[in-house]
Amino acid sequence: MEDIAKKEKKEQTFKDKIIINFYDFASVIASAIVTIAIIFTFVFRVVGVVGTSMVPTLHDGDWLLVSAYDANPSYGQVIIITQPNWFDEPIVKRIIATENQVVDIDFTTGEVFVDGNLLNEPYINNETINNEGIEFPLTVPKGCVFVMGDNRQGSTDSRSDKIGFIKEEYIMGVVKYRMFSTDAATGQLKLNKLSDWKLAQYK
Repeated sequence: MEDIAKKEKKEQTFKDKIIINFYDFASVIASAIVTIAIIFTFVFRVVGVVGTSMVPTLHDGDWLLVSAYDANPSYGQVIIITQPNWFDEPIVKRIIATENQVVDIDFTTGEVFVDGNLLNEPYINNETINNEGIEFPLTVPKGCVFVMGDNRQGSTDSRSDKIGFIKEEYIMGVVKYRMFSTDAATGQLKLNKLSDWKLAQYK
């Protein structure tokens, strides 16, 4: 290849030009692969959903694009959590409260309060009536968040000591997009419409 490169263009044979074009193409492909690898290692990650704890927002078999660059956890964010837990696997939940906030739940009415304010939760699948054993009200410790699944009667989350508070260092990233879903009828993976990719944000 070095010898070919030294030739002037008019001296290059057809075979030489084929080889040069091949190396140029290979170089472009290699650069693209490296760029994509860097993006999906340090900027975005692709994560699959297992289970129904986040219905109706997310479903079993969904594939998500997760951003690792949301430095400040905040209410309403859907996050991927790698903190060791009773299930011994990563989980996906929604942040309900952050450090120093007081969470209270009325398990009779299903109402959730943060710092004395009743939350408006249009994202939930059912009422928060399952008491998993932790006593309320409680204050979220420094450097932690309190999370719950949107399918409140089908989610094990910070209401249970099986999960508990989530340390911020174990937040792998914030879910930004739902790219693929499993078709309920066929069980096959399908690409979602672009208009359905972005998750609604709540503040």
